[in-house]
Amino acid sequence: MTGTDERDLSSPHAPLLASSQVPSEHDREHETPASELEYSGGWFIWALTFSAGISGLLFGYDTGVISSTLVTVGSDLSNRTLTTLDKSLITSCTSLFALIASPFTGVLADKLGRRKVILGADALFALGAVVQAFTSQVWGMILGRSIVGLAVGSASAVTPLYISELAPSSARGRLVTILSLFITGGQVVAYIVGWLFSTTPGGWRWIVGIGAFPAFFQLAILVFLPETPRWLVQAGHDVQAKSVLTKIYQDCPGCEQVVNRLVRDISQEIEQEDSELGQPKSHGAKPQWIHDALQRGQQLLHGGNRRALIIAMMLQAVQQLCGFNSLMYFSATIFASLSFSSPTLTSLSVALTNFLFTLLAFVLIDRIGRRRILLYSIPVMVIALVLCAVSFSSMDGAWNSEAPTSNKPHDNHGSAVPLAILFCLTIYTAAYALGLGNVPWQQSELFPLNVRSLGSALATATNWGSNFVIGLTFLPLMEWISPSWTFILYAVVCVVGWFAVWNIYPEMSGLGLEEVKGLLADGWGVKESLRRSRNA
Repeated sequence: MTGTDERDLSSPHAPLLASSQVPSEHDREHETPASELEYSGGWFIWALTFSAGISGLLFGYDTGVISSTLVTVGSDLSNRTLTTLDKSLITSCTSLFALIASPFTGVLADKLGRRKVILGADALFALGAVVQAFTSQVWGMILGRSIVGLAVGSASAVTPLYISELAPSSARGRLVTILSLFITGGQVVAYIVGWLFSTTPGGWRWIVGIGAFPAFFQLAILVFLPETPRWLVQAGHDVQAKSVLTKIYQDCPGCEQVVNRLVRDISQEIEQEDSELGQPKSHGAKPQWIHDALQRGQQLLHGGNRRALIIAMMLQAVQQLCGFNSLMYFSATIFASLSFSSPTLTSLSVALTNFLFTLLAFVLIDRIGRRRILLYSIPVMVIALVLCAVSFSSMDGAWNSEAPTSNKPHDNHGSAVPLAILFCLTIYTAAYALGLGNVPWQQSELFPLNVRSLGSALATATNWGSNFVIGLTFLPLMEWISPSWTFILYAVVCVVGWFAVWNIYPEMSGLGLEEVKGLLADGWGVKESLRRSRNA
């Protein structure tokens, strides 16, 4: 990049300037101060993050709860034992409807705002939980899980976007990781509740129904939460945006200067993007949202936006196709087949590992960086999956998920093999939680403001499409090609993902949301990002 009209990319924190603006003496005086670069937010941003993060708790609970439900429902649905097809449909329909919801969520988030979409997701979470708790038919459970899928698809697309648009750049990775902490925490709660009700007649109804309570709680508190400053500026509400930013940066030295600079940067980005479209519009004008959505879709397929979309979709696809959520959905089924006396309690060890190493990722992600943490953790996942496959290959008998627990062919009492498999799956979970479980949800930082919600929604749709494939195929694959080859297949996906990260994923840590656009403008930006990282 050359010429006086471009910002200096040698500094990872260079101020954002419109492409046609020459830096003036006034601009130099108002460059980002070191105090702002190190600012991690006061009580207000942390309160907002935890309040919005309840969506992650719901997301995690409703994805984790199905594991214990499948092994405790017995013949309560349609007066028969669940078949492999029943289990696959009940599990995968959530992902399918999350896939359907995600792209529409991006459009609605631009039209209505991020906060209102989260409110709508809460209502769907509560409705889905109630339908599941009171149904007596397999189709009723599928309906309830589908409604939950609409909620999960909406919340998983918009909540990371909401948090990242509120967060100071130096703390953005940690604040978005809090959402992952809530997700994994929700999964832990789901396994604990599943274990507590596992011996209660009809206890599975309580297991699925309890998910309504956090939804009602978040509905109550979200009414008082603000919209994101970036959406407010885009909608022409600059005064409200300044008010929100003032609360976020109230403890930062030079708060008023910081707020004015951020509003100016956001406004300049919006004006620049409108001018690139050739259709500038005045703030406050009622948007033709369908027309705007189509324009954003076209913008998303060109230049740096296309590269950002490829990176985000790649990360989300690898996150799911590596097979991790097969553990969340079917861990109790797996451990029942391995003759563990309490499959649901054994599954809790996996969920706790996921939570604890997500907590470690919270500490490390802004220090180590997104790219580096993936390159370090994915090889560990590969090794664990291969060892797990080897362990399964040493066991006798074919897999059969429909056989009663007492008649499982893998009856290995006294054998160390089930413990070896549990150990490998625990290591795999730890490595996943450090990297792939968190980094893909930083996706909104890849996109400029005008395509941020749509790009995040399409990336999230990729996540749920891949999740649907995993949920639908895991049990059949275990029966058709054996557990060993199933885990080898997941290891191959991890290897492919590692090479993709190495080649096209630049380091985004420490960059402001308005700064990332230039990094992907002329290429993947990997070398440039590494140079910045070394000089930082």
